[in-house]
Amino acid sequence: MIFTILVCFFAGMGAGIGTGFAGMSAAAVISPMLITFLGMDPYQAVGIALASDVLASAVSAYTYGKNKNLDVANGIVMMVTVLLFTLVGSYIASLLPSTTMGGFSMVMTLLLGVKFIVKPVMTTKEAMQAVSKKKRFIQSVICGMLIGFICGFVGAGGGLMMLLILTSVLGYELKTAVGTSVFIMAFTAFTGAASHFAIGGMPDITCLVLCVLFTFLWARIAARFANRAKPETLNRATGVVLVILGIVLIAFKML
Repeated sequence: MIFTILVCFFAGMGAGIGTGFAGMSAAAVISPMLITFLGMDPYQAVGIALASDVLASAVSAYTYGKNKNLDVANGIVMMVTVLLFTLVGSYIASLLPSTTMGGFSMVMTLLLGVKFIVKPVMTTKEAMQAVSKKKRFIQSVICGMLIGFICGFVGAGGGLMMLLILTSVLGYELKTAVGTSVFIMAFTAFTGAASHFAIGGMPDITCLVLCVLFTFLWARIAARFANRAKPETLNRATGVVLVILGIVLIAFKML
């Protein structure tokens, strides 16, 4: 029992910090830890991770929104297209021979962390808001389609892909990008968790409760710190968090 609590604590800590700082999906951290250290069924592990993501992303989105670092209007547009094209990507993937894409999100986590350290996002809110509403709407639809399709086809990388596209393609400043990303993730994670539990049944209740609580706690702490940090500090902190998580995830993969 003590070992289970420790595994869930560190899994929740890694997932919560990743969510609060970078809008990273909890599934990228919690799933491999539960599978590796507790021998849990992968499908159940992903279900627990997605359930943990719901409250963690929601509290992070609330914190970012309270600090006016959340674009709700375009977030809803992107969320709808992400959900729709995740289904499209999943359907097309089911028609093709299965391929192992497990390392995709791990390598992406590491590379994105390096990117934030080497080339930080220094876009200002003024520059971000200078883009016309029509152009931003079209960008949100196109990017949501791309993110959704890739997530459905590959099965990973949604949160980080949103962060990368929001900062690099749509020109969001970092705090607003993370706030919008976790806002979208709260809804996508709820959809994913509900479908997992409906299909596979309820997972281990103890692990579920522990992971949800620990992820929620650390996401709240990380989001509050991130919203108070200066852009330079936040970029470096986000980069360091992602690099560490990327290395840890790759290490788990090699066990």
